[in-house]
Amino acid sequence: MQVAQKPQAGALVRPVKDPLDSDILPLFPPRLQSSVKDWLRRHPSEAPVVNEIRLRAGFPLSLVYLGTDALLDTTVTRDEIERTLSLVSDCSYYALESEFANGYVTIPGGHRVGLAGQVAVWPDGSVRIREVSGMSFRVARAVRGAGERVAGRLADGVGRLHSTLIISPPGCGKTTLLRDLCRISAEGFPPAGIAPSQVGIVDERSEIAACYLGVPQHDLGPRVDVLDRCPKAKGIMMLLRSMGPGVVATDEIGSQEDAQAVATALSAGASVLATCHGENVEQVKRRPYSSWLVSSGYFEQVVVLSRRKGPGTVEYAGKPDGRGGVG
Repeated sequence: MQVAQKPQAGALVRPVKDPLDSDILPLFPPRLQSSVKDWLRRHPSEAPVVNEIRLRAGFPLSLVYLGTDALLDTTVTRDEIERTLSLVSDCSYYALESEFANGYVTIPGGHRVGLAGQVAVWPDGSVRIREVSGMSFRVARAVRGAGERVAGRLADGVGRLHSTLIISPPGCGKTTLLRDLCRISAEGFPPAGIAPSQVGIVDERSEIAACYLGVPQHDLGPRVDVLDRCPKAKGIMMLLRSMGPGVVATDEIGSQEDAQAVATALSAGASVLATCHGENVEQVKRRPYSSWLVSSGYFEQVVVLSRRKGPGTVEYAGKPDGRGGVG
């Protein structure tokens, strides 16, 4: 699939090759592949912004894009769910059982497959999905250059990016922007006065680097070390002790433990690039685990994203208190 249309102002530039073709559709049974490809051919302007494909047994195949969805004239069968799950798990469900217990699995390319269905609760309180009846494929698109338009606003003037928190609702490009800021930090970006740095990434859900056998599959630059599938709080401390990064990056600060590890990295002199769910800075400031990080100045800059002009629309980039920001 070739992306030809001119992007809207303020939105992330899409890559020429769309990973739907190479990474996700090959995991679908032929009938579902054909249905998706037919819809994409008939809707070329929507094709580059499809960010999810949802399969539900007994219901129409669904494509999600730009805050809406399209229900295709194809009803997904339970057999097709099982065949897709078999391909996702490479015919070995039990090899990925620990990931499935979290309700999702990350496949090569950094794409996240969410799971729904019948759950069994074990005596120790852990859960296992026994019968999968629904799957959601979230498309991860690595976009080289996505961070260059904000890099100048986030530069600290002495060769690095300021510690920056990227805020947005799901599907607005947080991870895409974070990934490219990691690349910019690792390669350097002279137009913004950013010198090359050693970068450490804690990639708990394998979405930032999309590692295969521990090696990043996304373009992150030559000075990046990744802890793949490692809990954020533990991983940040491991990187600080073992790899001496000048920049630490992690996705989705979601607990008090995560926030405390980020504060430790900042106190150790590293710049931290991280993301957080939220509509705006004010919402993030109201959450117990993130309010003190933002209000106390741990993060020097914030970027707020939306899908108003397409995924990756920069609504605000500046200080957390609203001073000096540009929308």
